[in-house]
Amino acid sequence: MTSSSMDLLFALLLLTSPVALVKASPSVPAIFTFGDSIFDVGNNHFIKNCTAQADFPPYGSSFFHRPTGRFTNGRLVNDFISQFIGLPLQKPFLELQIQILNGTLKQFPSNGINFASGGSGLLRDTNKNMFVTPIQTQLQQFQTLVEQNQIEKSIIQESLFLLESGSNDIFSYFLPFKIQTLSPDDYVNAMLTEVNKTIDQIYKLGARRIAFFSLGPVGCVPARALLPNAPTDKCFEEMNVMAKKYNTRLEDIVNIIPTKYPGAIAVFGAVYGITRRFQTFPARYGFSDVSNACCGGGTLGGLVQCGREGYKLCNNPNEFLFWDFYHPTERTYHLMSKALWNGSKNHIRPFNLMALATTNFTF
Repeated sequence: MTSSSMDLLFALLLLTSPVALVKASPSVPAIFTFGDSIFDVGNNHFIKNCTAQADFPPYGSSFFHRPTGRFTNGRLVNDFISQFIGLPLQKPFLELQIQILNGTLKQFPSNGINFASGGSGLLRDTNKNMFVTPIQTQLQQFQTLVEQNQIEKSIIQESLFLLESGSNDIFSYFLPFKIQTLSPDDYVNAMLTEVNKTIDQIYKLGARRIAFFSLGPVGCVPARALLPNAPTDKCFEEMNVMAKKYNTRLEDIVNIIPTKYPGAIAVFGAVYGITRRFQTFPARYGFSDVSNACCGGGTLGGLVQCGREGYKLCNNPNEFLFWDFYHPTERTYHLMSKALWNGSKNHIRPFNLMALATTNFTF
């Protein structure tokens, strides 16, 4: 079979894959999620003075039919993975915390918690002025719950941990008003230092099934139109080079987790490659536009945030790779989720999320 035929076959499998394929017998009782807007299900809505928001229309319009704080028109990768496993969608930690404090909720739910914060990064200073929650604080929130016995420790070892962060760090590196003191390589090294600290911390707290997702091609997002030195007729390769360097090193870190952390198993989701495949062969995946935001304004739809004054909305979000100036559409997330859930080693390795979630490992 030719490479082209294989690509077409994979596209058809992604689009027609029946739900029965994912109805295995998962041993995962809960999902704990950490990261940025790729995973944020509404935490930012509950942060006072936070300016990174998606809690207004038309966000959420294609699935929830209302804004939920998700930075897309519907569900995210973590939502789809929850559905594949058969779990209710995880709620934002900050919403649950409010409900616990005011007595409307007696205990934290058993299906997991989402700690992700849109706009956050691996580096504490990334978008600090937007009052987002960096991954270090997200981990501290989780640690406090564990130490207070608000999450059963037996559940934690069986649970799935999803982590993704770094694209905001790299995008911030190229902002014209920021004076960078680090070279691109040193900056990536600083990001990876935080990755290692993150793994150390979640392992000590009981995490054993860990999925780290790579960065996507951040240099291709429509928001690059905001950067004076970025091209708008093609991707910003200088930014993508940094993302690829980070991804390569991240995979090395993920590969040694089982050796460095006894009892832990980890997978690397190759989101960069999956997304580039969509961009290279758009028609095979049903996309008519892989450059512009469905919802936004200005060049590439990247100069005005979706829902803000002056924005425009496309007629069919399902044909667009990007929903807004920075984030994919729900359909893009759905295709990505299928590739990560039951895809080959080209998409996730050393095995897929279905194997990670449904195999009875002995810890």
